[in-house]
Amino acid sequence: MKYKILLVIISAVFLFSCSKDFLNLTPPTSLSSASFFQDRNQFMQALNAAYVPLRDVAIVGVYEDEMRSDNTFFTIYQANRGFEPHREAYTQFIDNAQSSAIPNSPGSRWTADYSGISRVNTILNQLTDNSFLSQGAKDTLMGESSFLRAFYYFDLVTHYGGVPLHLEQIQNSEESFKPRNNVDDIYTQIKADLATAIPLLPTITSFPQSGRASKGAAKMLLAYVYMTQPSPDYPKAEQELKDITNMNYSLLPDYEDVFDPANKNHRESIFDVQYMSDLVSGQQSQFAWVFMPKATNSSLIMGFDGGRMNIFSGWNVPTDEMVESYEDGDERLPASVAVVEGTISGVEDFTISEIKSPVGYTPAPGTAYRYMVKKYFHPPYSVSFNTPDNFPIFRYSGALLLLAECLAEQAREPEALPYLNLVRTRAGLPALGAATKENIANEMRHELAYENHRWLDLIRTGKAIETITAKGNRLKAIYGWILPAAFNITQNRFIYPIPARELQINKELTQNPGYE
Repeated sequence: MKYKILLVIISAVFLFSCSKDFLNLTPPTSLSSASFFQDRNQFMQALNAAYVPLRDVAIVGVYEDEMRSDNTFFTIYQANRGFEPHREAYTQFIDNAQSSAIPNSPGSRWTADYSGISRVNTILNQLTDNSFLSQGAKDTLMGESSFLRAFYYFDLVTHYGGVPLHLEQIQNSEESFKPRNNVDDIYTQIKADLATAIPLLPTITSFPQSGRASKGAAKMLLAYVYMTQPSPDYPKAEQELKDITNMNYSLLPDYEDVFDPANKNHRESIFDVQYMSDLVSGQQSQFAWVFMPKATNSSLIMGFDGGRMNIFSGWNVPTDEMVESYEDGDERLPASVAVVEGTISGVEDFTISEIKSPVGYTPAPGTAYRYMVKKYFHPPYSVSFNTPDNFPIFRYSGALLLLAECLAEQAREPEALPYLNLVRTRAGLPALGAATKENIANEMRHELAYENHRWLDLIRTGKAIETITAKGNRLKAIYGWILPAAFNITQNRFIYPIPARELQINKELTQNPGYE
């Protein structure tokens, strides 16, 4: 999927339709949703635009899903923190509605999801009375749009709880402001959208695939819905996941190849957020630059100098506990994590000397080091914050482990074992003799590490409070600057505050408990 979007098209998809009086004042060169959707190509451009907010969801998820979990933390740089304390708050559970309101903060997840929903609703509204599109084109537009709306609402309900449900193109400002629907309403709508999408979406038969929504992606999302909703329905989730095992997906032999940007949209990929770094279109990713250590000489490992002690780096750093938790011989450790070795001068200035494997690593006396997520690190780069790496949302290995979890939840652990061992043996680990909820969750942690799954996995499996409390205790023993109030996790913290800006502009909204 290549997002080739003109600014005028984005504007046309975004803007509210005008009243007749205003239409009379619109410059003839200006496009509106009423005048734009004139052929299949224009509909497809609008559909491409509806995928774009996935990119914001992916980068926000690094802070709200990965760093919120026990997998990663951040390296603090006291000398120049800029506007970063609001990001630091999320991983320490001291965030609030105001920190959510800062532009380009993790709170922008709300904006990204509703932006995607708005674009989809415009497409579906324009599609309803359209007569010139072929049935095949209509099916494509309806299937992908319904999947995307389901995805965005699932992201909202799992991170904010009940949210306003918008299902129509907004025609005026009054229609923008709605009260919150309850959680059950949101899940009902998600399942309805997926019921529409699944029969219309294609089954992937050849690779590399296009990267667009597919039947496998919709079934994977539906399985997560069944297992995450307030009353889980494991038999229905099991059926969706078993359908995926009968499609054309398979594990790649080498775990490291899964994340190689030269090998995108392969047969293990069910759904990825798509990026490319052509230096022109603005469709690049940036994860390697965000995850690299703050350093005085970033060019040594990146191939390009992104600026001395870049304040945007040093995030999503694997914790010591996470690195130590990998089993001996687990090939996912060196594929997922790197040791960046160097020296520290002054108080905080870190100068890189080389990159090493974390396997059996012991620093030499006087040597400083930082752990770094390696999955999305494929230098050299020619421009800072411009990388080609996709971000995985659903992978086939994740489907196998989710199926194992689903079976274990039904007390059918022997049936779960083959799916668990398929993933383990690919990682170079010996097969287990029995599957348990605990070892399935542990396998999922390491297989999907640094892919924004761990936080919701902990909530779904009922382990969030004990796991995060233990993380907080470990980090407080290491870092004296962590506040006593940090990591005080309660069930209220399973979801995030409604951003303060949304409460200010929509008086129908109410705040989540614990964030008033």
